[in-house]
Amino acid sequence: MQETIVTTLLLPLALGFIMFGLGLDLSVADFKRVVVYPKAVLIGLAVQMLLLTTVAFGLAIALGLPPELAVGLMLLAASPGGATANVFSHLAKGDVALNITLTAINSMLCLLTLPLIVQFALAWFMNSDQYVPPPFRKVIEVGLIIVIPVIIGMIIRAQLPRIAAGAEKPLKILSVFLLVALVAWSVYQEWDTMPTYFAQVGLACLLFNLISMGAGYFAPLAANLPKRQATAIAMEIGVHNGTLAIYIALTVLGSSAMSVPAAVYSLIMFITAGLFATYLAKRS
Repeated sequence: MQETIVTTLLLPLALGFIMFGLGLDLSVADFKRVVVYPKAVLIGLAVQMLLLTTVAFGLAIALGLPPELAVGLMLLAASPGGATANVFSHLAKGDVALNITLTAINSMLCLLTLPLIVQFALAWFMNSDQYVPPPFRKVIEVGLIIVIPVIIGMIIRAQLPRIAAGAEKPLKILSVFLLVALVAWSVYQEWDTMPTYFAQVGLACLLFNLISMGAGYFAPLAANLPKRQATAIAMEIGVHNGTLAIYIALTVLGSSAMSVPAAVYSLIMFITAGLFATYLAKRS
């Protein structure tokens, strides 16, 4: 799996446009609510930091993954939620402000946790002591893609509410179209190699995705959080930043095999998150 123009240019541009559309539906009050009631943030971070790594480690051992694929799965688990988590949360009528807050915090925390988790995986599965530097560049890119377009959208909503209200529905439809088009193009680019990838690590990625999303949804409900916040956390936990994992596997670790779990997971999560978002939107 290699970085292409889709992952390096078109996907960030499309996500920036989508985040602008989400900003049109947000206000400062949404973020104040998250700060005043931090329980949802703490639960989301706990599931992300503690549960996911344990699940990925257990699946790698239980399914007997080859060492490089096992490290790749751990790398994926250590990666924060992606910008697309905010999109799916919006489509599912989740608390998007909570998503953006979690993405920002997770992206900063991963500067510390991701190198530690990946170095542990390298030592355990490959007897390697390779140093993994913090992914500063990618974290900054994530911040730019998420924060700046959202702020612009929020400003337009505050200053030009009629325009923001009129553009909300068309932008939501366009966001779905862009996501579907980008996923379809990514599948087309890797069509010849995907059967091999899925045979190697497809089951592990599917199970990891379902467990992640399920834990992200039911743990908040068990803690008596509203369904909107449970929806947001489920998307944040289940939709990982596969681009970050692929980037680290290729450029830092120098292993295309380690990028395979993130590539396969990215395709699976679009399908499962889309179906889950559709189900939750209909229920709400």
